Amino acid sequence: MSWQQTINIKIAERFYPLRIDKEEDEERIRKAGRLIDDRLFQYKQRYSDKDVQDFLAIAALQFAVKSIELEAKASSTEQADRLRQLDEQLDSFLGQCTDC
Repeated sequence: MSWQQTINIKIAERFYPLRIDKEEDEERIRKAGRLIDDRLFQYKQRYSDKDVQDFLAIAALQFAVKSIELEAKASSTEQADRLRQLDEQLDSFLGQCTDC
């Protein structure tokens, strides 16, 4: 039987029960909930005439954009690493090549 636990995450004054499968996921999920709640609190302070739904939508958009940026950065880092490997292999080959 696998390990599972239900935790409660508070976002925008509401509690959401989440089932986690790994113990190490708990802190990451709690931190994500705090980040969202902190962002909502900042919006509430700046824009008192808006609805919580608006704050949630903007926070979701900002986090999605950040996620896309990090994915693109990771992808370009992987590509750069692969190019470096190919360059090293080419240098090694050319160094061994006596007829080149």
